[in-house]
Amino acid sequence: MTDPWEPLYSRKTDTAIILGLHVARQHTNARGMAHGGLISALADNAMGLSCVAQFPEPRSLLTVNLALDFIGIAKLGQWLQFETNFTKIGSTLCFAHACITADGKICAQARATFRTVGD
Repeated sequence: MTDPWEPLYSRKTDTAIILGLHVARQHTNARGMAHGGLISALADNAMGLSCVAQFPEPRSLLTVNLALDFIGIAKLGQWLQFETNFTKIGSTLCFAHACITADGKICAQARATFRTVGD
């Protein structure tokens, strides 16, 4: 369910799914900055989708571990982009790293481990 994040934009490259949105009032915390929960959820989503895109046939993944470092801030009106820049795909575990930017300036980085699950 992505309704609270809309409009949410995505672009597929050869190696990743890039997500982005303009930070709106509903995306912010009490201080007017993009909420850490929003950044965490979308980073998880971007990395998971990027891992799934690496498989030749559809797979389902579950997040095993998600870690974020908040380096800067994203303010109201800025373009917030989630770009996965590393994936390593195994038969049962997948690893990813993403860079999150606000108007092109890094505001967070994320790392995740995902487990493949059967249908």
